Amino acid sequence: MKTDHIAVTIAAMLAAFAAYGQSGGAPELPEGATVTADVPFANVDRHELALDLYMPAAVEHPPLLVWVHGGAWRAGSRKSVSTLAFVEAGYALASVSYRLSGVAPFPAQSHDIKGAIRFLRAHAADYGYDASRIGILGSSAGAHLAALVGVTNGNAELEGNVGGNLEQSSDVHAIVAYYPATNLVSILDQSTPFGLNVRVPALEALLGGAMDEKSELARLASPVFHVDADDPPLFLLHGDQDPQMPINQSHELHGVYKQHGLAAAFEVVHSSPHGGPAFYDADRNAMVGSFLDAHLRGGH
Repeated sequence: MKTDHIAVTIAAMLAAFAAYGQSGGAPELPEGATVTADVPFANVDRHELALDLYMPAAVEHPPLLVWVHGGAWRAGSRKSVSTLAFVEAGYALASVSYRLSGVAPFPAQSHDIKGAIRFLRAHAADYGYDASRIGILGSSAGAHLAALVGVTNGNAELEGNVGGNLEQSSDVHAIVAYYPATNLVSILDQSTPFGLNVRVPALEALLGGAMDEKSELARLASPVFHVDADDPPLFLLHGDQDPQMPINQSHELHGVYKQHGLAAAFEVVHSSPHGGPAFYDADRNAMVGSFLDAHLRGGH
């Protein structure tokens, strides 16, 4: 009976964490900021992809951030943005759609996000932000995709041609990953039994088949295998009590970055599970904001 009660409690906890990352809209818009919603950037197999652009108040040509939502690759929406603190701090932020795993398997998601970045560069003058240096941020599955896009500029298998604008680069200059997956080859071995209940079906949907049949695709989808000396600075945040996305996933990417001598920061959010307000409180936003300022603003 006690074991059953624990199982039910943890199952409810997992559902709550998933709901936190998938439901609801963006936080309250900062005073004076504006949003241009539902900007289409591509149509793939009659599936429209769009973005929402948040612009800060009274900032001329603000630097640009790209937000990638979570939801186990199979749920969630660009309408769910975990924080708009950086808009209040003077950044433009584009929250982008990508095809979910129920619509198309990997690498469609990478193709879509890179297509959105090319579109944003091509239309910078139309909307008034500065796209010369771009930061990419995401949470959970979105953090996985943000990290992957960030370390694979020019990779032909992951670039795609979604939305055109192929004369534009999909390069980014800073990555912020909130509790990401980084190695789809190792993640199941690192997972708790409860985590496996979430992760196995999510990965099978993403990769289009069982993990033992999709090992090469899993490797292609893993940021840790793409890192090289030219990759942009990285900021990782992960809870040490995460039951869904093992914290070792962030340790792996952080370790590979350090092996290459790349700039990487890792904030362990103690006593925190998968997501939650602690990741976006004033202290963590200040840390991430300083990181973004250092790599996207003056001096670059």
